Amino acid sequence: MQDAQLGPAVRALRRRRGWRQTDLAAAAGTSGSVISRVECGEVAEARISRLRSVARALDATLAFDLRWRGAALDRLLDERHAALTLRTIATLEPLGWRAQPEVSYSRFGERGSIDLLAWHAGTSYLVVIEIKTELVSIEATLRKLDEKARLGPAIVGERFGWRPAAVGRVLVLAASSTNRRRVRQHAGLLVAALPASSTVVRAWLRNPRGPVGGVLFVPNDRLVGANHHAVGASRIRCPT
Repeated sequence: MQDAQLGPAVRALRRRRGWRQTDLAAAAGTSGSVISRVECGEVAEARISRLRSVARALDATLAFDLRWRGAALDRLLDERHAALTLRTIATLEPLGWRAQPEVSYSRFGERGSIDLLAWHAGTSYLVVIEIKTELVSIEATLRKLDEKARLGPAIVGERFGWRPAAVGRVLVLAASSTNRRRVRQHAGLLVAALPASSTVVRAWLRNPRGPVGGVLFVPNDRLVGANHHAVGASRIRCPT
């Protein structure tokens, strides 16, 4: 959505609810002047968190679209995601896991693609893995991982004939300082859903006993791409 479209959209949703600007401001936890500026299209200086609060109050979702050279940005992100997936597979296979990437599903209105399914023949354990080069929307990530883990046994039963004795859930993150900081900042939410640390998850992968739910950091300093060339994580230094 362009900036010029945001104001009219907010105004239309507000009026649909029969709200005044002050009503929307109260629901969003902001001031009437902020709502007035947003509806007039003055959003350049507005905080993203404040705009999202306004959208939530209207039962809407505010999506941002970063574009770069047409589809080149999508290809760049796909390359890094694919490289991290390959590094994860390279971690699993020597430990006796059989990995299946990008397993799509559509069951009872729930659809998507599981980044990685891994099967341990020795124990008949299944682990459902969500892979993120950057941890952005934590609640959405956890919600989707929970869905995939819940559907996992039925999916692998139909697709591969596997009958899991237990199902693990692992969120794989590129081992960047930003991702580690995000995990620390949201430790309460993440630990409640995925209590096992990266160290515990690695130990479990070597000797799986019982289900596990945790976060696994995978180094991304030299991610190996599908063409076996290294995909380096570039360091950007800000001028002093």
